[in-house]
Amino acid sequence: MMKKILVICLSFVTTMAMAQNNDNVAKYAALTTPKALKEKLTILASADMEGRETASPGQKKAAAWIEEQFKKFGLLPGNGDSYQQVYPVYFDAMNDQLLRVNGKTFAWDKEYNFTLGSLFKGYKTFNNFVFAGYGVVDSASKTNDYAGLDVKGKVVIVVDGGTPAPAAPTGGRRGFQNPNAGKIAAAQKNGAIGLLIISSAFPRTTPTPVKSTRMALAINEPPLFIATISDEVASALIGRTSKVAFADFKNVNKGSYVAELQLGAERNPEMRESSNVIGILPGTDKKDEYVFLTGHYDHLGKNATGIFYGADDDGSGSVGVIQNAENFATAARKGDKPRRTMIFMTVSGEEKGLLGSEYYSEHPTIDLSKASVDLNTDMIGRGDSSRHGLDTLNYIYVIGHDKLSSDLPGIIEGANKRSVNIALDYKFDDPNDVNNIYFRSDHYNFAKKGIPILFFYDGMLGADYHKQTDTVDKIQFDMMAKRAQLVFYAAWDIANRDNMLKRDIPLPATARR
Repeated sequence: MMKKILVICLSFVTTMAMAQNNDNVAKYAALTTPKALKEKLTILASADMEGRETASPGQKKAAAWIEEQFKKFGLLPGNGDSYQQVYPVYFDAMNDQLLRVNGKTFAWDKEYNFTLGSLFKGYKTFNNFVFAGYGVVDSASKTNDYAGLDVKGKVVIVVDGGTPAPAAPTGGRRGFQNPNAGKIAAAQKNGAIGLLIISSAFPRTTPTPVKSTRMALAINEPPLFIATISDEVASALIGRTSKVAFADFKNVNKGSYVAELQLGAERNPEMRESSNVIGILPGTDKKDEYVFLTGHYDHLGKNATGIFYGADDDGSGSVGVIQNAENFATAARKGDKPRRTMIFMTVSGEEKGLLGSEYYSEHPTIDLSKASVDLNTDMIGRGDSSRHGLDTLNYIYVIGHDKLSSDLPGIIEGANKRSVNIALDYKFDDPNDVNNIYFRSDHYNFAKKGIPILFFYDGMLGADYHKQTDTVDKIQFDMMAKRAQLVFYAAWDIANRDNMLKRDIPLPATARR
């Protein structure tokens, strides 16, 4: 009997403690003031940070400042004994490009070229080729240029252009239209190992870059190598002793051809380092479960004309994470510790293709199956000028509320009603969203691992987006404070509820571009 009474008493004490904990959320959320946010953002988006470009001195200064804040709040280091998770990034470069057909060497940019990332490392020899016309496969028009052709394990030669318009590519971050995406997809689907695209745009008037301005986590070989060739190179590959003009390739018979092609380049990647900054606040009875708050602190750096300050993108979201870290740490010092462990993480490499969050998702510091949610903030300090006829300030776009977990809608709606009561706009959760916002910030690398996410975003894609005019003086701090408080309420709820969020809705299909 005494044992039962003890269990009941302990349960009652725990329940009362949690109730008191939840009653105190308002006073801790109130620590997020426009003044506090402005003080932090004025430092993070200052000229001293030089635009915080990934792997630059400015980014490293920003990382050191964020680490200093986490230490000051009393957070524990989130990567072993370090607050930073350092990871390598690579710039690709090439030289000594070669294309030789049956012993004849052709000239770079006069008769052929290829882009960084589209070719393997070193040099290879190929002998079996298939000419596949325009290389178009389209069910709507009942076009299939691969009908009757065996291209598995062979190099396909196709003519640039053709109809219908190629499908848009998938994946990537900022959205781009590759005019040859349809040809590439068709060649891959049919088992080709390489794709040579005959182009009329030779000789090139603009040199093809041989040094990349883009970073990557690794220099990998593509599943299908791609090169662009002139009509003279193509003529040699199909055994013609005289050149077939570009316009006449539409009359060339589809089929198999034999030649000796030597192709390749020396690759010279340059390695640099960047980092994610991670601070941890241990939980209590559910400390082996986790709640992430994330935002990317990198931006575009600087050029000859000035600095890309990135005050909204994503200084605002990063400062939201930092401020909420301070709020939770303050609550913990006053006895209101979260049940789950809080992980506050500002990542770099987002502007380069979600690199920092991708690296973390592949090298996590915790068991990701125990992560309840990622609450990601990427731009929460401005208004969306396209919201004609709507309140352009008293809102936030919430992305991911109807994906991965059926718990999310009730959580965010409830948190909003208990706190700032702003308009929650879910328009970017429309599966037909042409902007593909769900796939375009760091939360997506958590979503790919099955972790429920909510992404908070102000929609500032016009105006000063990715311009040097994205400065602190443009930030609407009253609204930014409301949005950060909303995130705090949602995080508090998820950190202290009895169960982790359900993972009961499949991940949406990969982004259309």
